[in-house]
Amino acid sequence: MLADGGVFPGHGAGASGVAEGELCFNTAMTGYQEILTDPSYAGQIICFTFPHIGNTGANDEDMESLVPAARGLVLRASITEAANFRASGGLDQWLKAQKLIAVTGIDTRKLTRRLRQQGAMNGVVAHDPDGKFEGGKFDLDALRDRAASAPSMEGLDLAREVTCEGPFEWDQTCWALGRGHGQMTDPKRHVVAMDFGAKHNILRCLADLGCRVSVVTASTGAADILAHKPDGIFLSNGPGDPAATGQYATPVIRELVASGLPIFGICLGHQMLALALSAQTKKMHHGHRGANHPVKDLETGKVEITSQNHGFVVDAGTLPGGVTATHVSLFDGSLEGLRVEGKPVFSVQYHPEASPGPHDAHYLFQRFFDMMES
Repeated sequence: MLADGGVFPGHGAGASGVAEGELCFNTAMTGYQEILTDPSYAGQIICFTFPHIGNTGANDEDMESLVPAARGLVLRASITEAANFRASGGLDQWLKAQKLIAVTGIDTRKLTRRLRQQGAMNGVVAHDPDGKFEGGKFDLDALRDRAASAPSMEGLDLAREVTCEGPFEWDQTCWALGRGHGQMTDPKRHVVAMDFGAKHNILRCLADLGCRVSVVTASTGAADILAHKPDGIFLSNGPGDPAATGQYATPVIRELVASGLPIFGICLGHQMLALALSAQTKKMHHGHRGANHPVKDLETGKVEITSQNHGFVVDAGTLPGGVTATHVSLFDGSLEGLRVEGKPVFSVQYHPEASPGPHDAHYLFQRFFDMMES
């Protein structure tokens, strides 16, 4: 049920119940488990444009957070049976265990076109195993009211909901076939990561390069961060309105920029770095979500195929002097990266950790490491 009254009846899957959130669509063909556990999807219901979801099953290794932040999912076909040697179970059972509500049999093309034309909007997913759409088993008026009364994503600080409960150390490295995840045992540099909803694979990429990663909460002050004596600072991805989270985070980031330390931001971290530099952010019409988004590096001319998940964007026209745009989207020309002239500070809107892929932008972690080395 959409907030504008649109109804899409289908078949229930996963957990039963009702959940509301902002409905968005994701165009990735792989990585549904990573997508569903990405903390940046807090408060959102995901419509997958790829019709066959479930064929790789589910496992404990592809989790990007301890608990999924997404509210639910909408699928074209019934959930596919697991057919992958890494699967420890089927997706439907995993959804039930994670308390995620799914609706299948939906015309996802029609729904996606509606979101592209009218913009992201709030909605509700409802699954009652004993329910029946025809015959009055669902209270459609109540569902419509619930969708219409759900809070707008604008003005929401969701980073507080998904940040860690307290500081901790991270040393797990990226997954490899035949080994699983490794462990970093020979630290070369020390990174403090501000957790606004960090995906685990981002932290793994840092550990892979030999970084000891100290993760701190989203509201940690600059003095506490600098007391760790880091070689570099990482600003993580995360959900919600960057302007809302920035009320407490951007003054901290402004102090960290002034420290002269290397800083690397991704997604929400990129947006809040821009806010700390006196730029502005704005809500997008329907956002960028998928693993097939082309981005051009303005400094090299190369095009990267990237993984993205964001509903807000930095307004390129508000970048102050001394801040240079480095990457743009080839879909709509929106800003995808920036750097501060004369300082080891840069950020990108997309996800170079590639979870799910592709790996075109993985070099950015090495760039950050090289900045710390020099």
